[in-house]
Amino acid sequence: MNELSAVLTLAHRDLIKLLRDRTRIIADFSFPLIFIGILGPTLQAGFGDAAGIDLMAFIFTGVLAQTVWQSTALGVISLLMDREQDFSQEIFVSPISRYSIILGKILGESLVALPQVIAILAFGVILGVRFTPAQLGGVVLAVILIAVYGGAFGILVLSRLENQRQANQIFPFVMLPQFFLAGVFNPIGHLPWFLDILSKIAPMRYAVDLMRDVYYANGPHVYVFDLPTNLAIIAVEFAVFMVIGTAGFVRAERNR
Repeated sequence: MNELSAVLTLAHRDLIKLLRDRTRIIADFSFPLIFIGILGPTLQAGFGDAAGIDLMAFIFTGVLAQTVWQSTALGVISLLMDREQDFSQEIFVSPISRYSIILGKILGESLVALPQVIAILAFGVILGVRFTPAQLGGVVLAVILIAVYGGAFGILVLSRLENQRQANQIFPFVMLPQFFLAGVFNPIGHLPWFLDILSKIAPMRYAVDLMRDVYYANGPHVYVFDLPTNLAIIAVEFAVFMVIGTAGFVRAERNR
């Protein structure tokens, strides 16, 4: 119960911080809506209608997965802020598991991503993206998995960084290439061999592909791997990210 209480307390702290940060709320809502609202109709009118393809839904599912995954990955940057303010030292001397601390942080950032998900789903419906009850249920479950997966990746990256300034410099170089390698806006089924290798290394790819697995379960085959394959890859990578990331972050705290 102590471990569960610690996880929930840390998650609640992150959610309260979001509700008090109006600038972050505006930014978190604006960027995905801009991507969907501008790219979706533009590409649909320019290419989708001529080819008879619903690019609106394709981009919507990609942006939804990318937003949730990136939000939780970037959200754990606040661990570095906690380190600089010595708050993390106070947490790490408490009699709870280090994994509980990290899980609490990931859960908190996952909760922070949920308002974005609701806004994106509503905006998608306004633009003409349709959901069956089965699709909506699958999307919600996929969002939960993607959020936790993104948080674990964020912990892995942050375990190698010393301060927030480094994180702000490194994260754009880590995230931006994955937008295209993961197929957020573009198909990746027939990439050149060297880009295909990089695409398979990019973790965001499996988050995007998982979202399309559940949305297009009974529709066109626009995903790369099937659902069991994506789930297996995500499970393995999550475990690796958590073990290596948590160990690295704890080591950095002890060496301060």
